[in-house]
Amino acid sequence: MWACAASGVSQGGIAVIRVSGPGALESLQRLSKPGAKVPKARYATLRTLIEPETDLALDQSLVLFFPGPKSFTGEDVVEIHCHGGIAIVTSVLEALGSCPGLRLAQRGEFTKRAFLNGNMDLLEAEALNDLIHAETRGQQKQAMQQMAGAHKKLYQRWRTDLVVCLAHVNAFIDYGDNDGIEEHTVMVPTREKVRSILKEMRSHLSDGRRGESIRSGLRCTLVGPPNAGKSSLLNVLAGRAAAIVSPVPGTTRDIVQVRLDVGALLILCVRVAV
Repeated sequence: MWACAASGVSQGGIAVIRVSGPGALESLQRLSKPGAKVPKARYATLRTLIEPETDLALDQSLVLFFPGPKSFTGEDVVEIHCHGGIAIVTSVLEALGSCPGLRLAQRGEFTKRAFLNGNMDLLEAEALNDLIHAETRGQQKQAMQQMAGAHKKLYQRWRTDLVVCLAHVNAFIDYGDNDGIEEHTVMVPTREKVRSILKEMRSHLSDGRRGESIRSGLRCTLVGPPNAGKSSLLNVLAGRAAAIVSPVPGTTRDIVQVRLDVGALLILCVRVAV
C-alpha cells in the first residue's frame, strides 16, 4: 500500500502531487508514454502525463524521483509538478487512482511516515506543523529554530548526563562496598551533577511561557459601553475596517474577533460591548 497527496485542487499556476511508497515509481511510469526512461534521481524531468487506459495526454509536467531512504518519508517518493488547473489536477489524481494499491493520503500522513521511518523525531514533526501554520514571523522563526534542533540538542544532553549519573549510582550500589570505593568519590559529584541539570531544567521552564505565547498567540479583549470607541480602536489596530463604526448607540453590539500580527506576535483581539 502506498499513498498519494496533493497540494490542493484549486486554480493556480502549479500544483504539486506527491506519491510515497514502494510503488511510487511504478505509478509514474504508468502515467508516462511507453518506453519512457526512469527519471534520474533528484533531477527535474519534463514529461507528458497520459491517462493509462486511453493514452490521452493530460499535461506536460515536471517530475522528480526521490529514492528511499533519502527522501522526506524515508520511502520512494515521486513528485509531479503539474499545471494548477482544476481539470488537470483532478484528471492526474484520477489517473493515479487507477494504479493498484494507490490511495489518497490522510492529512499529515507523509509526516507520520517520516516519523515512523526515523527520518524525523517528534520535536521536528511538531516544529513542521508549527511552521506550516505559522501566521507571524515570530512563529516562523521559532518553528525554524525547533526544526534545526535548538531544543533537541539540549534535551539530548540532559538525557546523556542523566544516563551517566544513573550508571554511576548503579555501579556504586553493585560494587562500591566490595571494591572499597568511598561514597564521596562517586555519589557527591553525581548529586552535584543532578542538581545542576535540575537547575537548568527549572530555568528552561521558567521563561514566563514566552515560547507558548509565540506559538499560540495572546488574547486581547476590548471591553466598554456603547460608543466608547472600541470599534475605532480595533480598526486602527487591524489597519482596516474590521468593525462597523456608528454614532448610533447599540449598533455594534456583536462580538468581533480579529487576528493581528503585532511585533511578530499573534494577537487575537476581541471587541465586546457591555
